[in-house]
Amino acid sequence: MRLLLTHIRRTPLLWLLVFVPVVLVVEAMAPHAATLLFALSVLAIVPLAALLSHSTESVAAKTGDAVGGLLNATLGNLTELLIAIAALRAGQYTLVKASVAGAIVANSLFMLGASFLVGGLAHHVQEYNRATARLQAGLLLLASIALLIPSALGEVDGAGSISQPLSVGLSLLLIATYGLGLWFSLRTHREFFGSAGHGEAEAAPWPVGLAAATLAGVTVLVALVSEVFVESVQQAAIELGMTPAFVGFVVVALVGGAAEMAAALSGARKNRLDLSVGIALGSAAQIALFVAPVLVLLSHVLGPAPMDLRFWPGAVVMVLLATFTAASVTTSGRSAWFVGVLLLMVYATFAWTLYLLPPRVP
Repeated sequence: MRLLLTHIRRTPLLWLLVFVPVVLVVEAMAPHAATLLFALSVLAIVPLAALLSHSTESVAAKTGDAVGGLLNATLGNLTELLIAIAALRAGQYTLVKASVAGAIVANSLFMLGASFLVGGLAHHVQEYNRATARLQAGLLLLASIALLIPSALGEVDGAGSISQPLSVGLSLLLIATYGLGLWFSLRTHREFFGSAGHGEAEAAPWPVGLAAATLAGVTVLVALVSEVFVESVQQAAIELGMTPAFVGFVVVALVGGAAEMAAALSGARKNRLDLSVGIALGSAAQIALFVAPVLVLLSHVLGPAPMDLRFWPGAVVMVLLATFTAASVTTSGRSAWFVGVLLLMVYATFAWTLYLLPPRVP
């Protein structure tokens, strides 16, 4: 505990943790102050993300970058899953689908691009294991095809009756594929997915017990703050002039993935690009093959009506383009800062388009 308190005292960014109790108190006293709660919840999530990042790095120092990347992606996506479940209960399927598609695109373009940019500015050229990137890109391509099929059939007359059973079946296939992918990369062929380089070791990693306890505690706090965020974001978006598509695709995706982004950028800066690539593409694949299918299945229990995998055409196109872009720039296993700029420009194109012209949601 002393190590944790010392780290908080020496890191100015973590002083923002004061906003965690503040946002919970304000939510209890003024639940209708949507814009204020939205701003406070974002300020609270940022230091929680930084703390989660340091904890995960400490665990990764013991487990290796491959498992560390998977761990960070899983914990980061837990936050996004909790946000989506809250929206699912409220029947806000537009927000759920937009946040899922937005998280896939944000992780494979924004997070990966920002990691390449930050790492490239600190190190002239960086290397990473391209086998890991190829596997995650392949999983993303499969998920994109699974999203494309029900969305395309939705435009065909008479195909609406098979939308639900098709979505349930595809969800089960995607979850099974994700499990097999983990078995392949972590068990049967794990020798192909090691780090390409050692990078800079963590100067003083926390003991595993402290790191694990901090991970658990921070995850709970992020879940509580995320509830406030979901309840306030829609009304705050109206007051701030943002469209629902932009909120779900950009705002919710970036805020929900703040923890993963902090860890990915920290890893890139320390020349541990394998960790960054594992977090970015691994998180995108996990959302597409696990989080989205789980939400479809949970909607039969928690939602007012079953949700399907039909996304609006614009979202499917962006997911496909993001997948192909990430796959094309990660084939060499080497990166420099300008590669990150290219990825960020593609993401900025999508975000600006949605801000000006939100897509039609089925």
